[in-house]
Amino acid sequence: MFKKILIANRGEIACRIARTCRRIGVATAGVHSSADRDALHVELIGESIEIGGAAAAESYLRIDAVIDAARRTGAQAIHPGFGFLAENAAFARAVEAAGLVFIGPTPEVIERLGDKAAAKREARAAGVAVLGGSDVPSRDAAEVAAIVHGLQLPVMLKAAAGGGGKGMRVVQQLDGLSEEIESAMREAKSAFGDPALIVEAFVDRGRHIEVQIAGDGRGELVHLFERECTLQRRHQKVIEEAPAANLSAALRQGMLNDAVRLGQRLRYRGLGTVEFIVQGERHHFLEVNPRLQVEHPVTEEVTGLDLVEIMVRIAAGEGLPLRQGDVRVRGCAVEARVCAEDTEHNFLPSTGELVEVRFPASGVRVESGVRAGMVVTPYYDSMLAKLIVHAPTRAAALDRLSLALGETRVLGVETNCVFLQRLLALPETRSATFHTRLIDQVLAERAPGAPGAPVERLAAAAAWWLLDARRTGTRFGAWSALDVTGWRMHAGDDPLTQIPALLLHSGGRVHEVRFGAVSPESEVTVQVGAERVRLSLTAVAQGDWRLRVGDRHDMVTIVRRGDTLFVQGGGAAHDIGVSSYLSHAATSRQVSGQLRTPMMGMILKTHVAVGERVRAGDLVATMESMKMELRISAEHDGVVRSLSVQAGQMVERGLVVAVVESENADESARA
Repeated sequence: MFKKILIANRGEIACRIARTCRRIGVATAGVHSSADRDALHVELIGESIEIGGAAAAESYLRIDAVIDAARRTGAQAIHPGFGFLAENAAFARAVEAAGLVFIGPTPEVIERLGDKAAAKREARAAGVAVLGGSDVPSRDAAEVAAIVHGLQLPVMLKAAAGGGGKGMRVVQQLDGLSEEIESAMREAKSAFGDPALIVEAFVDRGRHIEVQIAGDGRGELVHLFERECTLQRRHQKVIEEAPAANLSAALRQGMLNDAVRLGQRLRYRGLGTVEFIVQGERHHFLEVNPRLQVEHPVTEEVTGLDLVEIMVRIAAGEGLPLRQGDVRVRGCAVEARVCAEDTEHNFLPSTGELVEVRFPASGVRVESGVRAGMVVTPYYDSMLAKLIVHAPTRAAALDRLSLALGETRVLGVETNCVFLQRLLALPETRSATFHTRLIDQVLAERAPGAPGAPVERLAAAAAWWLLDARRTGTRFGAWSALDVTGWRMHAGDDPLTQIPALLLHSGGRVHEVRFGAVSPESEVTVQVGAERVRLSLTAVAQGDWRLRVGDRHDMVTIVRRGDTLFVQGGGAAHDIGVSSYLSHAATSRQVSGQLRTPMMGMILKTHVAVGERVRAGDLVATMESMKMELRISAEHDGVVRSLSVQAGQMVERGLVVAVVESENADESARA
């Protein structure tokens, strides 16, 4: 067995690998970028080498820096985790050339399987049915476009060198094809260091099933049964489970047999995942991920195996520690990926400081790489944590996972927790009659626009602000002018202040707030806009409060950072801005036509020039954040009066990218 392993990754997977190594008595060292100096994986691993700048290309994708870190720390082997260099054959070969052990498949197998086009050729040779499309990856955008023109639409553009939904685009029509190809190539280059794409026939409403395999590299190979990965958004899995429900015995056995046959053909070493698209009773090969998968915990939960330990023992030359007859499935496990993204605004990645992070204390397996005080940056994937539940039945696992998401407290950035709860409650999810386009369908049917916080949460935020103002002696605008503070107010039959004390900002709306008198029972009336709420707040623990409205009691978490209150309760979280009414009235001003960055990130390209006429929806700039491309488009017809960014520029959230003056405004100015 190894004495020491270098973990060449970050976040939750680096923490997860370190825990297994510690359990089996193997020391670990890590690597980190300049942006990750204070990251949880650095703290948990202990010994870590800074290998470059914040961008992955300057740090986690630097083969030379990772190998140098292994040498400096005295590591004998390198575990790549998933993403970054995990499927890079050149990295695996460089590790071996340095006299170290790569914990994963051989470089030759990665070349034959890690490249999606090569994997399709191997699958055909093994007698496994594959989807139509190109068999050779291309880095030439014109060549990719020619392949698309020669196939029947729709087709899928896929990054040849990686997975995880990065560098993937569905092409439904030829208009805008060049932009889609360029965007997919840029995303593939950023995520995997290689822009090469393949083109594949697109199955619109199938199921995504994958089979976990493990081999010793000498011909012995087993499967660890299958996982259901159908619930996806932007081709990224959000909820996974094991085993897959509603599969006929023949269909399941057919996929298991194909996966094993393909692995045996290659004398596969380590862990790998063979992925299939399923339509009815037919399955077609999609790809092989020659690495550990994000969703591996659900397989661990139903089999009782530690997949990281199996990887390490195989790499150490101990052989395959189990036989096919040893593998049994018990119960059902479901995993949800908690991501920093704004589900009400097209799932934009969300960045910022995590002011509160709390996960369920029992009954749930939590794999996380974050803690309170850390900053979510735009440089890496948006996943913050995984919640995994194991139960005797699928229904029980789904129920417990939904409760766990409601109990999760992640404040400071937007998360997808509420959306995941909605997804788990869908009839198609409960009955396992879903398909890969279900989330797109649900989003299309949902009313657009952010609803903002409900009035009771707004009232609770206002009451908390008032309590905090009294505690800290803060004076704010009209409220201070009335010489009343905190809970001691003038007598009378529930009078309200004549002038609003506060403005609350939520969901794109601004709400005026007035306060009333406090009863002997410490109840107060808060008027939010035209609605009145009579409530009381009682401190329970740090950040936790008991909110009573009428005869109903709820637990809420309220945390403040600057002029923002983060309020979570009832399974929902809200960011509520607070400002003084008088200050806002004196200074607020709308500037028409300003296009702002939706979040922190890097400008990839500008598409307009000053003086150019644009129409509503025209692309003004493209930016990248969390390995995703975001498009900033004109909101109305007009003329570009200013352009304040350029390609390669790092930008903060809310920066003015351009000012597009409407044609009506232009005519008014001339008049």
